[in-house]
Amino acid sequence: MSQEKKITMAHGSGGRATNDLIREIFAQEFSNPVLNAMEDAAVVPGNGKIAVTTDSFVVEPLEFPGGDIGRLSVCGTVNDLLMRGAVPKYITCGFILQEGLDMELLRRIVHSLAVTACEAGVEIVAGDTKVIEGKGGLLINTSGVGFVQEKLCVSAANCQIGDAILVSGYMGDHHAAILSQRMGICNTIQSDCAPLGEMVRALLEAGIDVHCLRDITRGGLGTVLKELAEASQVTMAIEEALIPVNAQVRDFCGLMGLDPLYMGNEGKLVAFVAQEDAGRACEILASCAYGAHAAVIGRVTDEEPGSAYVNTGIGGKRVLDVLFGEGLPRIC
Repeated sequence: MSQEKKITMAHGSGGRATNDLIREIFAQEFSNPVLNAMEDAAVVPGNGKIAVTTDSFVVEPLEFPGGDIGRLSVCGTVNDLLMRGAVPKYITCGFILQEGLDMELLRRIVHSLAVTACEAGVEIVAGDTKVIEGKGGLLINTSGVGFVQEKLCVSAANCQIGDAILVSGYMGDHHAAILSQRMGICNTIQSDCAPLGEMVRALLEAGIDVHCLRDITRGGLGTVLKELAEASQVTMAIEEALIPVNAQVRDFCGLMGLDPLYMGNEGKLVAFVAQEDAGRACEILASCAYGAHAAVIGRVTDEEPGSAYVNTGIGGKRVLDVLFGEGLPRIC
């Protein structure tokens, strides 16, 4: 029986083991002319307005229903660029490997990352690998660069009174999938981990008057709406009955005492568009690969600038605020 290969401290030494690791796993999956030059920094073409973002991913478990830390790291990075109306172009990846990490697990994650980068239309142009002591875990840091049309202004401070509020699908899928996996609860809930480039491109190419976009990640929709209300000094008013939630996730929330409005996603966005564009924008989102359950859920008003609320199913009004504390650690 052959012994399974594991990451050792030697893989972080900068010597032969490091070179072997890069050549045998990373270079095979990420090969492109810029990266293959193996320079200290990548020089890439570009001009005009540039969007830049960086993020770190520490999710547990490393693989989960619907994705893994590799796919998540690409989606999280490109989606941040897309929310400014940018066209994602390049990303960098830094891998922090804990001693004892299974080499085949790493290979699967790196492959998944490469496949997702291809789907998202970005090139991995630089990277780094470090090995630390630990218990076989993996952390990934990414940075992304995208290009923005000169006259385009998609911003958190640009929500306008009268705007329609749309979401691209079910709330809480990623949060529910991760928590189910950790607790050993059997269900078919899958993470919504996905790149949102098709949706954003489709909206902009159709001439939809998009004022603001935000991906709904940690903190959930409730936190996002409150933050955007403060940034734009408007009021967010949504309808509880219109918020799309997968039936199985809704049941899971009832079992666990969770609120879908404060559960994280990794492949959903909230969009603020001119009211006259609302119906067409919803149709466009629903026609995209990851937008089947898109819905118009509310409107922007001027009732109380900086506030957000939901009209409940029993006729009440529930004030929304940012999530207090950590809803679920190591979700992304």
